[in-house]
Amino acid sequence: MAYGPPPSPGQGQQPPWQQQPSPWQQPGSAWQQQPQQPQPGPGWQQQSQGGAGAPMPEHFGPVTDDDKTWSLMAYVGQFLVGAIAPAVVYLGKARSPFVRRHAAQGLNMGIAAIAVWIVFGALSLAVEFFIWVPLLFTAVVMFFLVYAARAANRGEFRRVPSAVAWPLLK
Repeated sequence: MAYGPPPSPGQGQQPPWQQQPSPWQQPGSAWQQQPQQPQPGPGWQQQSQGGAGAPMPEHFGPVTDDDKTWSLMAYVGQFLVGAIAPAVVYLGKARSPFVRRHAAQGLNMGIAAIAVWIVFGALSLAVEFFIWVPLLFTAVVMFFLVYAARAANRGEFRRVPSAVAWPLLK
């Protein structure tokens, strides 16, 4: 049994579902009119310029699946090799602005984690309480790695707080 397209009506004929108008559709009714686009007014222009406290979305143009994959690897690779993964992505594959922003943010997170471990690891030799600081910071970094990786996989960019991803690279 072969399936194919439905038979087309003869020349000049309409399909059966378009021959008779429905009883609730009167000629010139709202159902048959085209919806009108909202006209931009002064309020619209103010919103598009990012009013007080409204973050502007960042546009990178079309994002390919390859860009999404490399951006995702800048975050997911940190679970395996630390700051090396976003450094490889940043130095090797950051041709598009989308990948470059994600790789820079991932590398900033990795550098911040290394610095916190070195400083507070050394301080914990004098005061044992300080060993909790890098452990808690690592938990926060892992949370934001997942947060940013999910956005990268969707083709979006989510800014991580600067306390977690120190703004060293742009």
